Amino acid sequence: MKFLLVGINSKYIHTNQALKTLSAYTESVMGPDGRPLSNHLECVEYTINQQQEQLVSDIYQRHPDVIGISCYIWNVSMVEKIIPTLKKLMPAVDIWLGGPEASYKAHGFDSLCRGIMRGEGERIFAKVLGAYVSGSDAVAALPFVIEENSVMNLDDIPFPYYNQPLPENKIVYYESSRGCPFRCSYCLSSIEKTVRFRSLDLVKNELKFFLDNRVKQVKFVDRTFNINHDRTLEIWEFIQKNDNGITNFHFEISADLLNDKELLLLSKMRPGAVQLETGVQSTNATTLNAIHRFVEFQKIKANTLKIQAFRNTHQHLDLIAGLPYEDYESFGHSFDDVYQLRPDQLQLGFLKLLQGSEMAERADDFGIVCSDNPPYEVLYTKWLTYDDVLKLKRIEQVLELYYNSSQYNHTLRQLEQAFSRPFELYEALSDYFRAYGYTDVSKRRLDYYEILLAFACEKDKENSALYKELLTLDCYLRENLKSRPSFVTRDEISREDFDRIYREAQSSGFFRDYGDVPLRTIQHMTHLEFFAVPSPHYVLFDYSCKDPITFECRTINFPHIGP
Repeated sequence: MKFLLVGINSKYIHTNQALKTLSAYTESVMGPDGRPLSNHLECVEYTINQQQEQLVSDIYQRHPDVIGISCYIWNVSMVEKIIPTLKKLMPAVDIWLGGPEASYKAHGFDSLCRGIMRGEGERIFAKVLGAYVSGSDAVAALPFVIEENSVMNLDDIPFPYYNQPLPENKIVYYESSRGCPFRCSYCLSSIEKTVRFRSLDLVKNELKFFLDNRVKQVKFVDRTFNINHDRTLEIWEFIQKNDNGITNFHFEISADLLNDKELLLLSKMRPGAVQLETGVQSTNATTLNAIHRFVEFQKIKANTLKIQAFRNTHQHLDLIAGLPYEDYESFGHSFDDVYQLRPDQLQLGFLKLLQGSEMAERADDFGIVCSDNPPYEVLYTKWLTYDDVLKLKRIEQVLELYYNSSQYNHTLRQLEQAFSRPFELYEALSDYFRAYGYTDVSKRRLDYYEILLAFACEKDKENSALYKELLTLDCYLRENLKSRPSFVTRDEISREDFDRIYREAQSSGFFRDYGDVPLRTIQHMTHLEFFAVPSPHYVLFDYSCKDPITFECRTINFPHIGP
């Protein structure tokens, strides 16, 4: 008997934590045949970017007796489309569904599947799998919806990576707690009233496994990692003391809860060892109160700026458009408040009415209208029109292209000065994209530099020469370009100046990390550029060393000598 568990991820870089956890749990549960239930289990992962026919044919060729599929807002539409075809090809094969999208609208799947596994899945899945191993009578006794009333002890769930290959070039997800103490009305985590923790001894052993295996990134899926100060300190101290120089750990936190001890510890971390994500969502007090999000933005601001001063921790701050009492202008002020903190990423997201959340239940009270299709994104509210949503969508696009890519940092800093507020800059840039038809057309990377230059010169003509210099700097800080950008029109550096600067750089110890590599070879691995503004000087770009936070290469400046 083969039970095939199917995960359909939103991107190739993602992995399905649910499948790995369910599989690990069944390794510790014996079936009626005296063998671990996992002996009857196979797991497979796909992405929503793959063709439906490819998924169907691959599932079919694995010859399962039963299929289980985890359903989320990013994949449920595809799941609903492939199931009818799977049933035509394999009419004797039962299909079970789990995950949030199946759990909170089970009635919508009556004709598609044999049953629904609702809620926390480890024991439920073991029960279903055990029934199929036992035989037809046990299967017939299974109800359509199966759920557990008691919550899991997280220590009872085996670590899923000891006996499974670690995914290469993908994010590894890790769970050290379940539940959230907060009651944000748009979030499904608010439904679970308790917070449970995995024992620290287990957590440390498992983090050591990731470190020993030099995993590139481990993303904690804990909804609010830092709700327990002592636990937070102990885990961060363990990471700091056992740092391997490679692994990055990502945490979702409430920045307003950070205390002085935690901040001091963060300041000692290797640059790039930790990254933090904070959901600000809005800085409108009325809005925050309406969604039961009781945070103090001034504390978030103070702690974010303190961490920024450490220059070692990537910070990701989130906003949500479409919340109650937030109109277009109010959202613009929330945007300005967060942008001025200079996070490494500012995510402009849109409210999604998740099945089972309080916000979905109170949508009529707030005049919130969303799409009927996943991910159930807001269309308009009492305060935000559909025209407003479309404008914010265009702003999100240019924000992702220019700010969140971190490829135009120096140019944007200058361009911000030409506008009264940050939101106005991105509003104008999005209008420029729409006017010239750039919104729906993909461009080459250098094309976006040229578009930004044209926009900047139109809005701030007197600084046109400076924008060319700044864009050149931004270009070469990220990449040793094979061909010069079209806006760099100056003559090549003379051989005399070129040789002189490289000799000076070598004598200063700038190339010490290259060891015995010949200077001529180093010259091909680096780049030298002349800049005339604000005063004549040379910049030498070394691509062997990049900042783990900004991703900019190392540089050294030399004064220009001569006329």
